Amino acid sequence: MPHKESSWKFAEELVTESDAIGLARQHSLEAGVETVSPGVGAQLAVTTALIGAKSMIEIGTGLGVSGLWLLQGAPEATLTSIDVEIDHQQAARETFALAGVPANRVRLITGRAADVLPRMNENSYDVVLVDADPEGVIEYVEHGLRLARTGGVVLVAHALWNGRVANPAAREPVTTGFRTLLTEVSTSPAVISSLSTAGDGLLQLVKR
Repeated sequence: MPHKESSWKFAEELVTESDAIGLARQHSLEAGVETVSPGVGAQLAVTTALIGAKSMIEIGTGLGVSGLWLLQGAPEATLTSIDVEIDHQQAARETFALAGVPANRVRLITGRAADVLPRMNENSYDVVLVDADPEGVIEYVEHGLRLARTGGVVLVAHALWNGRVANPAAREPVTTGFRTLLTEVSTSPAVISSLSTAGDGLLQLVKR
């Protein structure tokens, strides 16, 4: 499928990232922190812009790449971001400041998502991005759907998990978890779902 690979490469390289996002991506690579691809980042921005997001929550801060993309589409929104790594969040805070994001628009919570999410208000967010440890993806999506308002969007990064989800011979727990999630939401009456092949895959769910 060479034509598909060349089209994917073209679409990724077509995206122009801001200086702040580019710097955050560079720092992420240096720190060994996986980020969303430029193509996925652009889809995050388009999504938040389309629905006019005002309140967003991100599970997995990283060094700020995905958060900046979310805010690029919704510059007036507030972003709550959860991550267990305090050093990563400090770097992300500096990234947001460098990008000119007002401090009162970003709330960083340090802690395990499994502990923090049950305390968050349900039906309160326009957008929920799941980009945390893959072992907990199904649990995080369940929380995301609880937190999202009706008509809100839950986005799941790395949904194709390094291309392994499409390989039926790949049966390790993380791959199986993503495959199970994709299968279940494809037939669920609770959501409208779509799977984008950009980057490492982006699952998009609209809460009915």
